[in-house]
Amino acid sequence: MSKQRQLLVTVALPYANGPTHLGHLVEHIQADIWVRLQRSLGNDVVFICGDDAHGTPIMISAEKQNITPDQLVAQIHDIRKQDLHDFQVHYDNYYTTHSPENKTLSEMIYQRLKERGDIETKTISQLFDPAKKMFLPDRYVKGECPRCGAKDQYGDNCEACGATYSTTDLKNPTSILSGEKPIEKESVHYFFKLANHQDLLEKWLKAGHLQSAVSNKLLEWFAQGLSPWDISRDEPYFGFEIPDAPGKYFYVWLDAPIGYMASFVNLSKKRNDLDFDHYWVDEKSTELYHFVGKDIVYFHALFWPAMLHGSGHRMPTNVFAHGYLTINGAKMSKSRGTFITARQYIQHLDSDYLRYYFAAKLNSGIDDLDFNFLDFAQRVNSDLVGKVVNIASRCAGFITKNFEGKLAEKFDNDELFTHAIQQAEKIADLLVQREYNQAVKEIMALADAANAYIAEQAPWDLAKQPGQEGRVQSVCTLGLNLFKVIMTYLHPIVPNLAKKSADFLNYPELSWQTLKTPLLNHRINTFTPLITRIDAQKIDSYFSEQPIVNA
Repeated sequence: MSKQRQLLVTVALPYANGPTHLGHLVEHIQADIWVRLQRSLGNDVVFICGDDAHGTPIMISAEKQNITPDQLVAQIHDIRKQDLHDFQVHYDNYYTTHSPENKTLSEMIYQRLKERGDIETKTISQLFDPAKKMFLPDRYVKGECPRCGAKDQYGDNCEACGATYSTTDLKNPTSILSGEKPIEKESVHYFFKLANHQDLLEKWLKAGHLQSAVSNKLLEWFAQGLSPWDISRDEPYFGFEIPDAPGKYFYVWLDAPIGYMASFVNLSKKRNDLDFDHYWVDEKSTELYHFVGKDIVYFHALFWPAMLHGSGHRMPTNVFAHGYLTINGAKMSKSRGTFITARQYIQHLDSDYLRYYFAAKLNSGIDDLDFNFLDFAQRVNSDLVGKVVNIASRCAGFITKNFEGKLAEKFDNDELFTHAIQQAEKIADLLVQREYNQAVKEIMALADAANAYIAEQAPWDLAKQPGQEGRVQSVCTLGLNLFKVIMTYLHPIVPNLAKKSADFLNYPELSWQTLKTPLLNHRINTFTPLITRIDAQKIDSYFSEQPIVNA
């Protein structure tokens, strides 16, 4: 047996400014499947996440709701934890960046970077809202594109012509907070000199720590040299004040990834088997993995590794990026009714349906994933109901009715069972490589073979023939053992269904460790429906009501 690996796995911290939506769940589910698989293979995994709880949007949103930012992030935190639990995403610790642990760690990392000469100050000019008395982030300014003249464009890029520009270049700018015309105002900002780590980062990017398409794109940044990264914001700002810099705060993206460390430290206070340096300094004995969306990969693959190395910590083993989620082929949009919250979904449909559907479409690349209502219903009904659970439902009744729920002492077709368990290494490897869609295809091929065998043997006909009782018991015993193998392969993907299946089989837990052991001379429980079909005609109505979104 191979040596047990020690893995620390994180998922990008969702922003604490609104409800969990299906786009969030792609990432959480993808990571949870991977973690469940690793644990089933016998590896030790610490799985952590938390809310990204700082920044101007949270401050503004709280003000609109007439509550404090602390109250807002606390509300979102409780809602998010429940959402993730309901979708069977089980973190060892789900914490928040707005914590004493994160403040201590952020200050420590900043001081270490400062001591090694990675921090500098510059005076910059920004747009300032005289009515709100605050500097305006790019997305809080609208005006006319300086290139094409299109109106109502944000302060960083034009949706009409695709131009990118500085906020101060925007024509006829207006603050979206007050409607006032902003003025230019100078301020001292703190910068992280990313170029100090350019050689290290370039080597790291070429060493296979990311998907090749991602690393190749990021390497384009190196042609002109890496620019300093602005890590400060002026008050008023919801976040941590920079030490010895009154009125200056850490930019949210400085302390957000440090939130992984903070969540780990918070967990270590509850468990006595977690050593910070073992996981965050020693890269020889532990592995560190980040699951993130492709839109924030540059933070995790440039700024974050440089911050880690510069402050005396280990760099990530891998950063796994994924694409966006579209709904029926369109971008998620509140105005178009394609913004679906986790709560809307779970009020009508089983979480395993979505977990399976995402797995059937996810691979190791960064292509976008589409949640098509009709395809979703057909895939779940055809695969989970029509193929997998169908095996159990076709065989269980004969065992319960004719043999008092007891399986045979042996079954005849050893080749079929042997073939099924021989796929374990291949399927596990596909799941480890995050080629979930290919793993699902392999598993469904086994389900097809099992159903073909049962149809060929036709126990419903054999049961009518005198003297064929032993044959019926043998056929159904093999069928249910194939069902056990298939559900073992599926259990990281559909944990609810796997638990129900284990209970039906009167078996403690479906695990890779017990995969090869058949259930023989074993008593099963009475079969009850494990899963129900989706009514495709009703899905539109489930999501037709607009969710209440604080954004």
